[in-house]
Amino acid sequence: MSAQTIKNENTIKFNVVEKFVSIEGEGIRSGYPAVFVRFAGCNLSCSWCDTKYANENPEYEEIDVDNLMNFIASTEIKKVTLTGGEPLIQPYIYLLIDRLISEGFEVNVETNGSVSIKHVPRDAIITMDYKCPSSGMEDRMIVDNINFLGKKDVLKFVVGTYEDLKSAERIIKTFKPRCNIFFSPVFGMIKPAEIVKFLIENKLFDTRVQLQIHKIIWSDKIKGV
Repeated sequence: MSAQTIKNENTIKFNVVEKFVSIEGEGIRSGYPAVFVRFAGCNLSCSWCDTKYANENPEYEEIDVDNLMNFIASTEIKKVTLTGGEPLIQPYIYLLIDRLISEGFEVNVETNGSVSIKHVPRDAIITMDYKCPSSGMEDRMIVDNINFLGKKDVLKFVVGTYEDLKSAERIIKTFKPRCNIFFSPVFGMIKPAEIVKFLIENKLFDTRVQLQIHKIIWSDKIKGV
């Protein structure tokens, strides 16, 4: 259980930009149907961000816990992804995660690496970015977060340049993460073959290359997929 408590959960409302059903486009559940809840607001401003509509003067609706749970339950899908923006800056997000888990949902929390994950309920899957130099946000990373990632979790390096690849290599060899490690190309910035070549040449044999399959199936401009 998380560290958050509140007497009346019905008073909690979340700022939700969109909620939808699609497939997981990346991560350890890639390809599976899932329910997505995208929250408004982010504490970072990555140069290549593909969800700026959720971060910069976002349009959102305030949804209380019960209505959000009712929507999720209505889909009959047990895999839920909480994303953003940055979901961990939402007040009482841990209570929502706890409730989802207690009602039998498998929760994946996508977080940007600049917010502590120490209190995320351990039954949740954490998919955490490490922002490399091309993002402009590398100095905001909380590297100690890596120590809280377990075998079911993901450390994701979104890379767009050779400098990004070298930064990721340094982090991996310094911290020796115990989780799944993925390399994902910034859409349109770097060829996946270049990433593959780098991983093999630098003996990063316990890492994986992943493509954002939702951007292959649909246009990278389409929301709600």
